[in-house]
Amino acid sequence: MKLDSKVPSGPIQEKWDRKKFEMKLVSPANKKKHTILVVGTGLAGASAAATLSELGYKVINMCIQDSPRRAHSIAAQGGINAAKNYTNDSDSIWRLFYDTVKGGDYRAREANVYRLAQISNNIIDQCVAQGVPFAREYGGLFALRSFGGAQVSRTFYARGQTGQQLLLGAYGALMKEVHRGNIELLTRHEMLDLIVIDGKARGVLARNLLNGDLKRIPADAVVLATGGYSRAFFLSTNAMNCNVSAAWACYKRGAGFANPSFVQIHPTCIPVHGEKQSKLTLMSESLRNDGRIWVPKNKGDKRKPKDIPESDRYYYLEERYPAFGNLVPRDVASRAAKAVCDNGLGVGDTGLAVYLDFRDAIKKDGIETIRAKYGNLFQMYEKITAEDPYQVPMRIYPALHYTMGGLWVDYELMSTIPGLFALGETNFSDHGANRLGASALMQGLADGYFIIPYTIGAYIANTELPPIQESNEAFEQAQSRVQERLEKLFSIKGNKIADRFHKDLGALLWENCGMSRNEAGLKKALQEIPQVRQEFWENLLIPGNSNDLNQELEKAWRVADFLEFGELMVRDALERRESCGGHFREESQTEDNEAKRDDENFSHVAVWEYTGADNEPVRHKEELTFEYVKPTQRSYK
Repeated sequence: MKLDSKVPSGPIQEKWDRKKFEMKLVSPANKKKHTILVVGTGLAGASAAATLSELGYKVINMCIQDSPRRAHSIAAQGGINAAKNYTNDSDSIWRLFYDTVKGGDYRAREANVYRLAQISNNIIDQCVAQGVPFAREYGGLFALRSFGGAQVSRTFYARGQTGQQLLLGAYGALMKEVHRGNIELLTRHEMLDLIVIDGKARGVLARNLLNGDLKRIPADAVVLATGGYSRAFFLSTNAMNCNVSAAWACYKRGAGFANPSFVQIHPTCIPVHGEKQSKLTLMSESLRNDGRIWVPKNKGDKRKPKDIPESDRYYYLEERYPAFGNLVPRDVASRAAKAVCDNGLGVGDTGLAVYLDFRDAIKKDGIETIRAKYGNLFQMYEKITAEDPYQVPMRIYPALHYTMGGLWVDYELMSTIPGLFALGETNFSDHGANRLGASALMQGLADGYFIIPYTIGAYIANTELPPIQESNEAFEQAQSRVQERLEKLFSIKGNKIADRFHKDLGALLWENCGMSRNEAGLKKALQEIPQVRQEFWENLLIPGNSNDLNQELEKAWRVADFLEFGELMVRDALERRESCGGHFREESQTEDNEAKRDDENFSHVAVWEYTGADNEPVRHKEELTFEYVKPTQRSYK
């Protein structure tokens, strides 16, 4: 497997402009001759499909939901970053670049991160032109928030519904092109295999989730924008339909999978409240602008929070990290919450929660000001917990959220399979070992609106792409593989549904490959995951049949992939013998229990190559160099 990042030479400020100028172009007349398949309709997928269609390409856009508006991007709450510096507090493209590289604990490719910071300002202009209703101050200027890992206010937002509003903007652009007849939109279709012909990605095999029909979709290039894989842990903030299957199918066809163990633990989620839960609920990081995080100073203090005086409260983030306080990065805040709970200071029935308290903010600014900023988030919290956060503190605890690992891509967002591109959370490229809050939406839209339209054109202009038919042998082989697996799943006739195996896998991953990891636990997981997988293939129960709407079949297919992927995730974590970002190896920590990197041995991207079901995957490395932001021990004190 060859890993050529294709980063252009020259000063980092000029790399992207140089790349755009050097890339070959496709003339408007020739664009009409090429078909591009975009898998996914979230922010990255919808923005890419709309933009490529507007440029003149024929576009097919598919998603598993009944509408593109149901993509999980809609769940993002707090905001989107951009280096506009409207607040005049010394922000800049360079500072956003610096904060992102540092926040990712120096495990991201510098050139990609700088380009993201450059493009960020264009994203805001694009979304405003689409009518996205960003919050504004009384005089009409944009209102900005602060997010973790930054000492400036650079986050644009629409109350606690930023993802929804941005997705509606991209959805409008997408549906305009659908209405014009330039995009073929396939809803309720799931990609099950990638078609590779002459070493190039030339389409996919998809299943119609309503009637079970297998659909062959040829294309000149494939753009994968299917999100992340934190549902491998079962309980996460992701929707139940989120999965790794499309990316995993590409991995099995030859796409390198980078840093699979890099996952994000979000510090502000509603704690687990029972064994029947199917997902967790995120409470936006933006709440940490005004909410103060604390626990009782004394173990076993069961008083109601309003009865605990200031002298008995431990504002642990403010005390431990005075320079950033409650706005430390997500990984730092998550580890700190786990530490105080492990020390017996946690609150609630389980002791696995801390308080997020708005008492002081309400007293200072008034309840209406807080309601204007966070009203829908407070309402959501009250509906789930039956507690009024205007009157009592929220209870929060870290949970699985975003994934920084994904398909390896070069500077042009192309995977190790020519013609297969990966955008947004599906790739590994921009966040290193920890994503700063409000940067997910930024990356998805940067990739879709402003990067892939250039780079996919360069690929098409430089590549011979003879027409292919649905009768091609590669489609025949893919359909045979998929049909065989479907029949095998149905033939088991066991007595446990897919969710039971998924929960078993999730518990193993959370316990051994979650916030805190050690060699013994990871080796234990590597022994036990194959046992769960073996039982899955011996005792799975799928009611119904494959020729109808069957959500148990959908789950079973995805859980089968998670059971394979989970083992790769643990293997990757075991090989990375350092702490970085949210990935705390107990054997690698500083004297004050902070994460300790090993730059000498692990300043690289780990890229895994599939070598067959019966063989161990091969680990490759893309070495990382830091010319502009020199790695240091991170400090937010």
